[in-house]
Amino acid sequence: MFACTLFGIDRQVYYRRIKRTSSRQLIASEVVSLVLKIRNTMPRIGAKKLYYLLKSHLSELKIGRDKFINILKANHLLIMPKRSYHITTNSHHRFRKHQNQILELRICRPEQVWVSDITYIGKRDNPCYLSLITDAYSKRIMGFNVANNMNVQSSLIALKKAIKQRIDKDRTLIHHSDRGIQYCSYQYQKLLHQNNIKCSMTQNSDPYENAVAERINGILKQEFNIDKFNQQLDVMKALVKNAIDIYNNKRPHYSNYMLTPSQMHQQNVVEMRTYKRKTPAIKNITGV
Repeated sequence: MFACTLFGIDRQVYYRRIKRTSSRQLIASEVVSLVLKIRNTMPRIGAKKLYYLLKSHLSELKIGRDKFINILKANHLLIMPKRSYHITTNSHHRFRKHQNQILELRICRPEQVWVSDITYIGKRDNPCYLSLITDAYSKRIMGFNVANNMNVQSSLIALKKAIKQRIDKDRTLIHHSDRGIQYCSYQYQKLLHQNNIKCSMTQNSDPYENAVAERINGILKQEFNIDKFNQQLDVMKALVKNAIDIYNNKRPHYSNYMLTPSQMHQQNVVEMRTYKRKTPAIKNITGV
C-alpha cells in the first residue's frame, strides 16, 4: 500500500503534483538564467524593463507579468532603489546667469533641448566627476567626460563631443543646465554662441527644473554602479564609456515607450511621455 493512500491522497494526484512542482522549478530556473544573462551587462535593471526585454521568451514559457515578478522575488532578484546625493553645483559666482527657457516648452523632437549636469562618481581617495550632455527628448547621452576635478575643461569636452554628434545644425537647440560656474563661464558660453545654441538655466535649487539630467545620473549610478568603483581615472573613463554605450543602445526607457535612447533619437514621431509633479510651478516634467 502506498503511503499517499494512508493519508487519503489519490496516487495519481500525488504524482501529478510532483510533476507540476518539478516543471515549475525548471521554468523558474530558466527565467532566472535569462535574467542573469541581461544583468551581466545591466546589473541593476528593474523588473519592468526586464519583462519587456524577455517578453517573447516569457510568452513561450507561459509566464505573465505577475508570475515573473513572483519568480524574481522568490530568487531575491528584485532591485531596491538607492539614493545618494552630493552637491556639485557652485552658483555663487560673478558670471551671468540665464533664464529658464524650457518651463513651458513642449519638447517634441531630438536636438531641441540638451540638458547638462555634473555628478560625483568617485571615492575620497580617488575623486571623479562625470560631465553629461543628454538629449531631453530621446534621453540619449550625446557627450560626456570623466575628470578628477570640476574644472570647466571637463564640461567643455563633454559639450564638444555632443556638438560633433549634432545632426541638424540649422534647427533651434537649447542648452539647459543648473547655474554652476562651469556653465556660466566665458569659455562655455562662447562655445554655445559659436554653435548657435541658446542657453537656459534653472532658477533655484529645485531638482525638477533639471529632472532629465538628474534621472540619467540616477540610472547610471543605481543600475550600472558607476559610483561604486574605486579605480584610477583611466579605468573609470573606460567603465563609464562602456556603461553609457549599453545605456544608449540596449536599455529600454519607459518614457520612450520602451525604445532605447538611440532608437528614440532616430525619429520624431513618438511623443515624449511626461509626468506631473506635486507642485504646479512646472507643468511638464519628463521621466525616464
